[in-house]
Amino acid sequence: MLGMALAALDSTIVSTAVPQIVGDLGGFAVFSWLFSGYLLAVTVSLPVYGKLSDTLGRKPVLLFGISLFLVGSLLCAAAWNMAALIAFRVVQGLGGGAIQGTVQTLAGDLYPLRERPRIQARLSTVWAVSAVAGPAVGGLLAASTDWRWIFLINAPIGGLALWLVAHRLTEPGRAAGAAAPAPGAGGRRPRIDWPGALAVFACGGLLLTALVQGGVAWPWLSTPSLALLGGSAVLAVVVVLVERRAEEPILPGWVWRRRTIAAVNLAMGALGLLMVAPVVFVPTYAQSVLGLDPVSAGLVMSVMTLSWPISAACSQHVYRRIGFRNTAALGIGLAALILCAFPFLPEHARPWQPALIMLLLGAALGLFQLPLVVGVQATVGWAERGTTTASVLFCRQVGQSVGAALFGAVANATIAARLADAPVPGLPAHLDGVARALASPGTLPERAAAYLRDAVASAVTYVHLGAAVAAVLALLVLLLVAPRRFPVLPEHRDG
Repeated sequence: MLGMALAALDSTIVSTAVPQIVGDLGGFAVFSWLFSGYLLAVTVSLPVYGKLSDTLGRKPVLLFGISLFLVGSLLCAAAWNMAALIAFRVVQGLGGGAIQGTVQTLAGDLYPLRERPRIQARLSTVWAVSAVAGPAVGGLLAASTDWRWIFLINAPIGGLALWLVAHRLTEPGRAAGAAAPAPGAGGRRPRIDWPGALAVFACGGLLLTALVQGGVAWPWLSTPSLALLGGSAVLAVVVVLVERRAEEPILPGWVWRRRTIAAVNLAMGALGLLMVAPVVFVPTYAQSVLGLDPVSAGLVMSVMTLSWPISAACSQHVYRRIGFRNTAALGIGLAALILCAFPFLPEHARPWQPALIMLLLGAALGLFQLPLVVGVQATVGWAERGTTTASVLFCRQVGQSVGAALFGAVANATIAARLADAPVPGLPAHLDGVARALASPGTLPERAAAYLRDAVASAVTYVHLGAAVAAVLALLVLLLVAPRRFPVLPEHRDG
């Protein structure tokens, strides 16, 4: 939990200090790469660390990940310009990828099936607390001391996590002999697929860069976007060719040939896609339409993280009766209905109304995600659990990147169309001026400000309807692809 807290806090604590960081280092035009670079590094490294943990063991990978994250944090604190800070954030992300995947895998190694919902709920609580406390702590440190303390505060947390992992963590599944023997057993030196790791890293990096920056740093049909997408397609072919010849591939074919794992990967990709709606667009809606301050807007969204772990912890009582697939289908079906409720918010909604939707959405998604993670881990042995868990997390991260690009395009197109047909004067002529106008609504005539608020509300409504479609797609995947009963291995049934 301490190791996970490093990655969880880092996702939220930096956001509130951006003005201070930009004021000190400059680089306003590229500051978004503080988040994009970290996300890219985490996502593309997940499959690599998953396979390494199956080959070398969880403990060395986790120790390496925490150490690399701490090194990146110290380098970030010493950054002398924005370019250096972005580069060091990538180093942090490479450590964060090892932490996220390995901690989730260890939950499946260390605890029997009946205890995993409780453990996974505790890990979800780490993210919930970070979502609420991270922005407040980051703002406090940036305002009262110096933004560099945002990164230095990782040192004591990470140091304690390192000590605990080094002195207290054993791998009972590996020590006692897993269902599938660990590669490299019997005196044979483990073989690491470094060409495959490099190919996966390069392909994922180009694809995610295209998705994150397309429509933001450059138009979708521009030369940079087409070059990145084309390059990622070529590298995807290279990945397939390299992995087919590898003795121990980073992305083995069985991840997609087994119905259970393939269905969970696709469903989790849809989850990442739909999560963009509440996480990115609800705070914008709360500030621009409801007129809340940034802290209050963040709280409207973060109530989702309070109901999520509670629902996840209770999900075991449901899936023990109706199974993993049906429980997840129930959760994502409820999520689709809740997302469809967003367009019915009144024009002058009270803050508690979208907050209630977020609270219910968190409960539904807790019922959806945890049975899938616990269930898919129970279908594989020790030597495949790291790869399986990493593939699930990787698909969710890629889905999130696709969702950011897709829903960002939907929102921009909606607002642009409303501006083009505006019946009132005084509105920004282009999308670039919308953000400035929303930040200072007093600079607009009253009718123009009201029209712009309505345009943003319409954009957020379409985004949530798109998220509901993603939820329906996840439901169809579970019903049509996933087996009715997950093929749980005997040792997990006995646990």
